Amino acid sequence: MAKIILTHEVTGLGAAGDVVEVKDGYARNYLLPRNLAMPWTKGAEKDVTAIRKARKAREIATLDEAKATRDALQAKTVVVSAKAGASGRLFGAVTSTEIAAAVAAAGAPTIDKRRIEVAQAIKAVGDYTVQVRLHPEVSAKVTVKVVAA
Repeated sequence: MAKIILTHEVTGLGAAGDVVEVKDGYARNYLLPRNLAMPWTKGAEKDVTAIRKARKAREIATLDEAKATRDALQAKTVVVSAKAGASGRLFGAVTSTEIAAAVAAAGAPTIDKRRIEVAQAIKAVGDYTVQVRLHPEVSAKVTVKVVAA
């Protein structure tokens, strides 16, 4: 087991600044190469406070704010246009970055692209539902309508 410090939020594992123990292969082959974590050392333990402070500044402060943001997001349908073929299949896929930009363009509160969870890759024209984790206790379901450009 390897002891690591998460530098980004990893679904099912923890948030930035958490010290967790994972299997060696998971740390070596997945978390460390993608810069989602860094090895735990006594010196790196000091960086944990800085990471947690940055996380606190980014996250939505209160539960009430998160619920208000959730209501605003769920009330809107987000439209994303992408290049598509004649059959409606996209050339590529719709990414969380494009969804976050479309949410901001629709006039809803801005959200961090890392908080958007797309269950299945969006590769065709149509309506999809994505989940946005706003707070540890609050998540929103956002309707994304993909149209051909």
